Amino acid sequence: MQILECIAEQMAANRLPLVGVSVAAVTCPDTPIILTLHWHGFRKEGSGDDDDGEGALAPVPSTSLQLNERWRDLVDVDAATLEAGWELGAWDVVRAECAPCTRPGAGAAEAIDCLRAFGAPAMSYRGSDMVVSEAPDRDELVRFAARSGYLCWQFRPVHGGIWRDVRGDATLNADGTRAPHCPLAPVRPQGAGTRRTVYRFGES
Repeated sequence: MQILECIAEQMAANRLPLVGVSVAAVTCPDTPIILTLHWHGFRKEGSGDDDDGEGALAPVPSTSLQLNERWRDLVDVDAATLEAGWELGAWDVVRAECAPCTRPGAGAAEAIDCLRAFGAPAMSYRGSDMVVSEAPDRDELVRFAARSGYLCWQFRPVHGGIWRDVRGDATLNADGTRAPHCPLAPVRPQGAGTRRTVYRFGES
């Protein structure tokens, strides 16, 4: 599964530091996976919108990509995401197993989290999209996730990110990477209800 390769390709193309990475998948095999990259940076929008008449600054939108590789088991998605987080120097990878947000009694925040996980934020910033999406099946995936639940992985890369000076990590190379392969084995998702799993990497 080409999660790590896709992240590296986007980093080389955008040349912006990353704040975080998220991966979202529904619980049905052989469905697309949504990879969302959150960038640190600003761009000018319009003209004359600020006090100096030079145009207002807006955050660079996140990039949401659809990965269409075939997979049979969520453990395979888990392992590929762990490997990406490990090699990019993340301190941990957090996996959330999320219940359907259309079930009776579900809160509005759960629906917003579901949209956000699949790169479909419920609001814009000053009329501009917060995510640039290249995911043609996104809306269908959101509907499926809302009915059947989904999984979302998140991590903050040190390599190519903004976190290098936050704390030391003896397992990192000078450029913030780690040598393959991730030493932690995936923990099989339970597939029911809401659950959070934290894979911790590194040492000070």
